Amino acid sequence: MLYLSQVLGGPIFDSRGERIASVNDVLVRYGDDDHPPVIGLVARFRRRNFFIPQRNIADFGESGARMSSAKLNLTPFERREGEVLLGRDVLDKQLIDVDGKRVVRVNDVQLIEAGNEWRISGADISFQGFLRRLLPKGFYGYDKPVEVIDWADVGYLATDTATATVQLKSSSDKLSRLHPVEIAQLAESLSPIHRTEVVESLDNEIAADTLEEMSTEAQARILQEMDEERAADILEEMSPDDAVDVLEEMDDDKAQELFNLMEDEERADVAELMAFDNDTAGGLMTTEFVTVPRKLSVGETITRLREMAETPNMIYYLYIVEEEGSWKLCGLISLRSLILADPEKQIEEVMRTEFRFAHPSDPAEKVAQTISEYNLLALPVVDDEGDIAGIVTVDDAMEILLARDLTSRLPRLFG
Repeated sequence: MLYLSQVLGGPIFDSRGERIASVNDVLVRYGDDDHPPVIGLVARFRRRNFFIPQRNIADFGESGARMSSAKLNLTPFERREGEVLLGRDVLDKQLIDVDGKRVVRVNDVQLIEAGNEWRISGADISFQGFLRRLLPKGFYGYDKPVEVIDWADVGYLATDTATATVQLKSSSDKLSRLHPVEIAQLAESLSPIHRTEVVESLDNEIAADTLEEMSTEAQARILQEMDEERAADILEEMSPDDAVDVLEEMDDDKAQELFNLMEDEERADVAELMAFDNDTAGGLMTTEFVTVPRKLSVGETITRLREMAETPNMIYYLYIVEEEGSWKLCGLISLRSLILADPEKQIEEVMRTEFRFAHPSDPAEKVAQTISEYNLLALPVVDDEGDIAGIVTVDDAMEILLARDLTSRLPRLFG
């Protein structure tokens, strides 16, 4: 086992034992391996960097490297796609530790010999790793404790090179093991450009869920920096109300461009919400909800839910309408009550006919207060004709109430 700091700057000898160059960097190839292999050394001789492939290296360790051949190819080194320089691209960079759910700094890189090759085994994030690089070998105690992250748990490496895209492809599955809230929190610890790369590495659905956990300003900045087609795909996966918020945060030309790229159905949902002012129930609601006709049985309703190709992320209630294809709201039922009801009964027999609702023009704060006072998980928004136009969910209401509560406390906090 070696650390990168122990070999950088070390001598390189030819097969006869004569020093011919020094180790400028160690090159690895990213792919599907959890522990990427070392494919060679970048050697330096008289201000020239050239490449020595792993197959031409007989020995490699703290004392340097020894070649198995006396022949050298002094062609200037050029990085190829998928290649990462450990010294330049990894040392002192931030990475996401998926297992520890944290962003950490790489102070040294641990290498391990496996068969006839060397591989990255981990990232030393301890202060001892930093000292190992600074102090001469005789002054550093190798028995001091270190903290090394298994490279298999590296979900993202904040490198500043074009190879970031390559390594992200191999690590996006690791990031996807985390909850979108956790991914968002970790991404916000990184620089804006790396935050965008993290979101880009995720599939559209997880990327949308992650963006929804960020501020509207961060959402807009990330989507504006992405490829337009990909940004539009992610917008389609977002809740319509969240998509409206982020489009309104962008400059008009960019927002119109992304809006036009959205699929017809999702674009129609977003356009419907854009007609309402932000500080009204209409501007606060989402059009993602489930309706069922009142003449269905409980069992038929449950079967229909199971067979739906797409359902809202959070189904708090089912909204009962007069007939198939109608939007005329006549009742609602919670998911819990539906599951516990007799499957043979008609849905109209178990639904609630008395319930709170809002009008699209009602002030957003009034809607939030209603949700809070009546301990609701969602509130239907009903227009003048009695049709359900959307619902306001408890998370959106809490954002309003928490912001108001903080504002009311500011005079006492700073007065």
